[in-house]
Amino acid sequence: MLPTHGRHGYHPWRGRPQWTWPGGARLAVYLGVNLEHFAFGEGLGAELAPGANSGGGLQPDVLNHAWRDYGNRVGAWRLIEALDELSLPCTVLLNSAMYDHAPELVAAHRARGDEIAGHGRTNSERQSVLAEAEERALITESTAAIARHEGAAPRGWLSPWIAESRVTPDLLAEAGYRYTLNWCSDDQPVWHATRAGRILAVPYPQEVNDIPSIVARKDGAAQFAEMIVDDFDERLRQVRVGVPQVMGIALHPYIVGQPYRMRALRRALGHVAAHRDTVWITTAGGVYDHAAALPSGRLPE
Repeated sequence: MLPTHGRHGYHPWRGRPQWTWPGGARLAVYLGVNLEHFAFGEGLGAELAPGANSGGGLQPDVLNHAWRDYGNRVGAWRLIEALDELSLPCTVLLNSAMYDHAPELVAAHRARGDEIAGHGRTNSERQSVLAEAEERALITESTAAIARHEGAAPRGWLSPWIAESRVTPDLLAEAGYRYTLNWCSDDQPVWHATRAGRILAVPYPQEVNDIPSIVARKDGAAQFAEMIVDDFDERLRQVRVGVPQVMGIALHPYIVGQPYRMRALRRALGHVAAHRDTVWITTAGGVYDHAAALPSGRLPE
């Protein structure tokens, strides 16, 4: 027998129970907007040009640090404008360090009524390498900052770099989290077992996600936009006769907030928005609320 995580069982896609999202929709769509802050001269971070420093990756790496911060200073504001134009909500995946670094940006999402979910303290660190007490402290600190500024604790969590230790789901459930976005193993929400009860894994994309697409695979702006449209259209075709699905679209403002990428992204999001009468455009928290209220046995676990 191979080692297993023990969080959930295997459930084949074919033959699952039928149910619907609000309004009779069979496809739920949400946008996950990552607002991240990075330490200068240390820690982790996505790279526009790996090893850009002339010393071969030595710090401080001004090029990559400044590229990432462009998202908070410029790109995220362009993205908000596009979301306003299209009347699209989003779930903000928030590094709590953003409250000190760019409080006006977080306030702008708050004013829109967007959901704020936990995304650690900073993406300069991974919780997967921490001892349990240190990881618990990270979750506690990030959660407390969001609760203090937003007036309520977040219900959902995405780990920085989607990095989990063996006890991350347990710690999240113990901290009061209702859903996690860390697992990309399904197109429906899946109940995960923890030592503090169940937590719902809401699907978060690793394909329709600008980091693996644009940074890792070097896809162009038009290709990423086409990916969104094709993923959406194919799901629409499938749910006519198949089981209901969740489609997430993962966005990072320092990537998609570049002007030429915004132009392509706006077209793709406009295509999704034009179908709002037949699909349910929501937030990750909205997916949780509806899924958690379904009768027992409707979701995999």
